[in-house]
Amino acid sequence: MNRNTFSLLGILAALVVIAYLVMQKPGEQSSTGESGEFLVSIDSLAVDKVEIKSPALHVVLAKRGVEWFMESPVAYRADQASVAQLIHETKVLEIKNTVSGKPEKHSVFQVDSSGTRVTMYEKGVEKAAFIVGKMGGSYLESYARRASSDEVVTVAGGSPMTFSRAVKEWRDRTIAAPAREKINDVRYQYGDTVFVLAFRDSVWMVGKDSTQDWVVNNLISSLTNVQADDFIDSPISRPSKPSAQITYAGTQITFFYVKEDEKYLVQCSSTPQWFEMQSWRASQILKRKNDIIKKAR
Repeated sequence: MNRNTFSLLGILAALVVIAYLVMQKPGEQSSTGESGEFLVSIDSLAVDKVEIKSPALHVVLAKRGVEWFMESPVAYRADQASVAQLIHETKVLEIKNTVSGKPEKHSVFQVDSSGTRVTMYEKGVEKAAFIVGKMGGSYLESYARRASSDEVVTVAGGSPMTFSRAVKEWRDRTIAAPAREKINDVRYQYGDTVFVLAFRDSVWMVGKDSTQDWVVNNLISSLTNVQADDFIDSPISRPSKPSAQITYAGTQITFFYVKEDEKYLVQCSSTPQWFEMQSWRASQILKRKNDIIKKAR
């Protein structure tokens, strides 16, 4: 190696040492190993309100009876599974290490205003508040801090993604979800073309045509859980001509294709809410007659 190479290696080694010393000043690694202590203590069943704040979002979720609803930034039914996961992961945030007790280090671990602050309430009274920062080096741990403390700790689990979901991820994206046994016929309309898939005498038929079992089974399964990709909350003028309509189980879903975005604007008869659905998702339920009937041999 020439002198320049040795010089560069020396500078690199010095930078590594300096970085280590900055991050690990005396007194900053106050404990190691499993402590058995949890970041917060909550009663999962008693939590009735959650507030989530970060630079990118401010979401308020509240429990009404046995269901969760979003109160802010829009009023809408919440995704029950996402809220349940949030509360569960909060309850099991186990402290692994104390990393720092210095306020000036909060920004390094993103447990300051750049992190996600989660506040939980029980019977309307604040029960716990903490900030989730960035992921740890192993990606199995995260940095966190109780809102009332300067101590930065690592906690097992607690992926920032669990707490900082986009607003649409906290909302119930269900468009229609009838029970399978309530689906006895499905009416399709594409412009002037209409056909009906119907369950008659223990088999699915389209008029007098037999159908492909696997196609129908996948279709009916998809119709029991029709999900949107996003919501349209601003006022919208109803497009004049729908691309397709599906009517089944007392519900009508209307699709308007937006070619430039390769997506559909969707309206359901059971709600005034407008939705967006990507083409690949819509294709799971928008079937043509030839997609369903048995092919002639």
